[in-house]
Amino acid sequence: MFSDTHFHFHHLTEERKLDGQAILRALAERDTFFGLDIGTRADDLFPRKNAIDGAISGLSDELKKRTEKFIQFSAGIWPDVGAIKNRDEDIARLEENISLFNKNGPKKIIAIGECGLDHHWNSSGADGRCEEDFDQKTFNGELELFQMQIELAKKMELPLIVHSRDAFEGTIDCLKNMDFHNGIIHCYSYGLEEARKFLDEGWYLAFGGGTTYTKKSKMEEMLALLRYVPDDRILMETDAPYLAPVPFRGQTNTPVLIEYCYNFVANTRKTSPQQLSELVDKNIKILFNL
Repeated sequence: MFSDTHFHFHHLTEERKLDGQAILRALAERDTFFGLDIGTRADDLFPRKNAIDGAISGLSDELKKRTEKFIQFSAGIWPDVGAIKNRDEDIARLEENISLFNKNGPKKIIAIGECGLDHHWNSSGADGRCEEDFDQKTFNGELELFQMQIELAKKMELPLIVHSRDAFEGTIDCLKNMDFHNGIIHCYSYGLEEARKFLDEGWYLAFGGGTTYTKKSKMEEMLALLRYVPDDRILMETDAPYLAPVPFRGQTNTPVLIEYCYNFVANTRKTSPQQLSELVDKNIKILFNL
C-alpha cells in the first residue's frame, strides 16, 4: 500500500544521516507495492544501490524479501551546471553504468531520469541555481542534455521521469519535437491548463507533499487540478528527502510519510486513501510494465 514513485534514498542516509534500515523496515511492514529510487547524476547508480543494499542487510529474511520486491531504480542526470557542461561525457558514463547494472542483475533499470529543464533561480536554495550561470550556451546545453536522455529512453524503450520547474513551454515543446510521450511529469507544479496539455500527450502526473501546503490564494486551483486528473493518469510521490507534507513541512521527508499525501489527495478527489492507492498501483503496473 501507498507506493512512492520518486525518492532519493542515499540523500536520506548519506546526506541527512537518517536510519535507512528503519525506513525500509517501515515500508516493508506495511507491504508497500512499489518504491522508485531516483537517479540525478551519471555516476550515482551503484552508490545508490549500495546504500539500499546496506540498509536491507540488517532486516529479517521476510522483510528483506518484501523490500527487494518493491524497490526499483531509475538512472538519469539532473540538469546542474556541471552536468550540462560535461553532457557528452556524462551521458556516456550514464549509459555505461546502466549497462553494468543491468548485466549484474537481478534488478534492471526501469526508467530514465530524473531529467529535464529547471529555470527556477534561487542561489540560496537547495539547488543553488543562479540565472547568471545560465548564459545562452548553458541554456542551450541544458536542452541538449534533456534531449540526449529522451533519446536514451527511446533507445532502451523505457519511460522518462521528467523534472520541469518554471519551464513549461520549453518542456512541452521539447517533448513534442522529440516525439516522445511516455513517462511522468514529476512533482507536478503547473496549473490545470498545462496539465491538460501534458495529459493530452499521454503523460502521467505525480503529486506529493507540495499539494498539502499550497498558498491559500492558490488552494482552490490546486484542488480543482487534483480533481481534474483522470484516474488512469495520477501517481503519487514524496521526492524525499524534500517537500515533506503537512504536518511535517520543513522537516526531512521520507517515503514513510507518503501516506499523508495520499490522505490529502484522496480527500480532495472524494475517495479513500485505499482506493487511491489501488489506482496508483494499477497505473504503476501499466507504466513500468510490471
